[in-house]
Amino acid sequence: MKHYEETGVLMEKDLNLPSKAQLQKGVALTECIQKIPCDPCVDSCPVHAISMVDINAPPVVDYDTCIACGQCVAVCPGLAIFVVKHEGEHALVMLPYEMLPVPKKDDIVDALDRSGSVVQKVMVRKVVKRGKTHVITIETLKENAMSIRNIRV
Repeated sequence: MKHYEETGVLMEKDLNLPSKAQLQKGVALTECIQKIPCDPCVDSCPVHAISMVDINAPPVVDYDTCIACGQCVAVCPGLAIFVVKHEGEHALVMLPYEMLPVPKKDDIVDALDRSGSVVQKVMVRKVVKRGKTHVITIETLKENAMSIRNIRV
C-alpha cells in the first residue's frame, strides 16, 4: 500500500518530478492520482503539454513542452495542479485558492504543506481570478517549493 493510500497525503516520492533545468523555466505539476473521468486540464493547455491515456487516467505533463502559463491550475476541479518556477535562491509557486478572505498582492501569508502544516511565511506576488478560482502566486525558498501546496491568510 502506498503512503497516500494510508494517510491521504501525497509525498514527493509519489510524484513524477521535473528536472532542475525544467524547474528553472517553470512547469505545471499534477498531483492528481485518482482514476476518475476528468480532463479539463488537457483542454485548457494552450501548448498541449498535458495528456491522458484515457479519460480515467491521471494527467501527465510534458515538462519540456509546458510553458508554465497556469491555465490548468484554475480549471482543475480537484485543485491538484500547481506551477513551480525556480528563480535563484527563491521559487514562485502558483496555486489554486477558493477560500475567503482572498489575499492581496504583497500580503504575508502562511505557506502550508500537503498535510496542512505551516512551512514558512511567504509573500503573495500575484492574485488572478479565473472563473471561481483565484490563482495565487507566492514567493518561497527554493527548497520549500515542492512541498508548499496551499496558503492560509
